[in-house]
Amino acid sequence: MNNSVNLLRPRAWLPLAALLLAACSSQPEQPPATDDGYDRETAGGRYSMRKDMAPGEMPDMSHVKDAVPRFEPYSRQGNKDYNVWGQDYQVWRDVQNYKDEGMASWYGAKFHGYHTSNGEVYDMFTMTAAHKNLPLPSFVRVTNTANGKQVIVRVNDRGPFHDGRIIDLSYAAAWRLGMLDKGTAPVKVELIKMAPSKEDVRLAEQGPGRHIQLLATRSGDRARDLATRLSREYGFPARVEHQSDWYKLQMGPIPVTQTDDILSRLIAEGYEQAYFLN
Repeated sequence: MNNSVNLLRPRAWLPLAALLLAACSSQPEQPPATDDGYDRETAGGRYSMRKDMAPGEMPDMSHVKDAVPRFEPYSRQGNKDYNVWGQDYQVWRDVQNYKDEGMASWYGAKFHGYHTSNGEVYDMFTMTAAHKNLPLPSFVRVTNTANGKQVIVRVNDRGPFHDGRIIDLSYAAAWRLGMLDKGTAPVKVELIKMAPSKEDVRLAEQGPGRHIQLLATRSGDRARDLATRLSREYGFPARVEHQSDWYKLQMGPIPVTQTDDILSRLIAEGYEQAYFLN
């Protein structure tokens, strides 16, 4: 609207203003503007926000306690090697010790309420983090080396995919570490590895076992031949599920105490897309 409108005669402009308002409200809703960076910033439209930000009221997180380390089986999702923006990343399936120092960042409202890499829902008000390589879930101790503040977080997501950063923290964890204002901080990250208790082992041994899908192929003969060979080689039942044009080769049930080792063996033998079905 023209900024030189005579403000001494507002009534004369009311009909025109009303017409303009009606015209604007009658226009069809336009899709969000896109440009060269849109797909990258929104993950192809997955996220409604292009830029990340803190929650509107910046709530106090001093009451949020550290994550409590415990033994957890690795999740079905998020534990395969992957590629982001043309860069390959390897998941450390058998890591026992891990320490690293570098820069940490944090992520907030843009990702809040969306699924993490292991299928959980990201809650920026809990003590979680994202890491490029650690198996999901994992527990790590993070120390801000600039001020000595320390937290324990549960890693359930992938990232950060920026050079020079080693871990991406939730809003709550970043608040506790005193790094919200700058956005990044120098940190030391240490893996907390929890061995299964006797009760964990007992429950695993009594469990129904898990299934692994090795591949999907359009050749039924190939799938059946592989099923016969692998069943004989590994000692577990193998089956072929036929869906539409695809034949899916699956193995199991496998005792829970052996599934991680079997999956690692299969991937090492060239079944790089193998994953747990349950």
